[in-house]
Amino acid sequence: MASQAHSAVSAPAGARPGAISSWLFAVAALVLLMIIVGGITRLTESGLSMVRWEPVSGAIPPLNAEQWQAEFDAYRESPQYQQVNRGMSLSEFKNIYFWEYVHRLLGRIIGLAFALPLLWFAFRRAIPRGHGWRLTALLFLGGLQGAIGWWMVASGLIDRPEVSHIRLAVHLLAALLIFAALIWAALDLRTLASAPAARPAKMPTLAIWTLSILGLQLLFGAYTAGLEAGYAFSSWPKMGDEWFPAAAPIYEPFARNFVDNPIVVQFVHRWLAFAVAAIAAILAAQAWRRCIRWPALAVVAAVILQILLGIGTLLSGVALWIAVSHQAMAALLLGAIVWASHRLGRQPA
Repeated sequence: MASQAHSAVSAPAGARPGAISSWLFAVAALVLLMIIVGGITRLTESGLSMVRWEPVSGAIPPLNAEQWQAEFDAYRESPQYQQVNRGMSLSEFKNIYFWEYVHRLLGRIIGLAFALPLLWFAFRRAIPRGHGWRLTALLFLGGLQGAIGWWMVASGLIDRPEVSHIRLAVHLLAALLIFAALIWAALDLRTLASAPAARPAKMPTLAIWTLSILGLQLLFGAYTAGLEAGYAFSSWPKMGDEWFPAAAPIYEPFARNFVDNPIVVQFVHRWLAFAVAAIAAILAAQAWRRCIRWPALAVVAAVILQILLGIGTLLSGVALWIAVSHQAMAALLLGAIVWASHRLGRQPA
């Protein structure tokens, strides 16, 4: 009885966990859209079209011919134009500028969509006790993500016509971390709305292993994207006529191959997917045995679709919309695993 009274302080009078949960799910949907647009930006090589970081004034795009010409002139000084796109017309420049502009605009919208409601909920004392620091941490992560994005872009504006694949990986993984944290926090608050004595869910050990292996696969997916390793071999299951091409160059020291060698990175990304599938299936089976049916089905469906989209990306020669769908499904798979893990964390064994 005493423990129930202690637990109930998590939802004092005036708290609105249900409304905050819905808001966090909406922000997570915006982050998913951001991840999709980020994939389009990368695949269309649009990320280096805006050569300045202007967090406030950059929200307004060029509005007349003079402003467009100024943006184009600035881009023509960049390594990407000098080494890759020399001779590009202004109309072609506008096409790549569009995706990078939308990507940055979405970042600003997400920042406002999170910060302003957070201030309102805090002012109204509507945030349940113990959840304020989590929401503040998410706000900090969002601001840090904007800085990471520019840190990534800046790597392609000095002497190379492409961004660092390592910085790209940090940027993508940070976005996915924010996406997963939003969903977990929203699920905690949704539970609290229906059960005022509920405590935040604990992460089960199996879920930690599943998310760790998935995180490693997402890292190699980001390396594959940044190194354009998906173009190395467009066949499956073999790479050309071999399981691993014997003529592939091997870097020294050997560990460097797992970061910088496109062929090794593609090979690892291909087969690590099945390790993810295996442990995700174990997680789904455990959830199913505990009558957590919809999250279990979501995990299995997402894993199958993700592997099929990965194979389709290779066989299509990295067709834009298949590759973008593959990146989006990676985020949805992460969301499904977080959902199942959360349910397992609040369900007795």
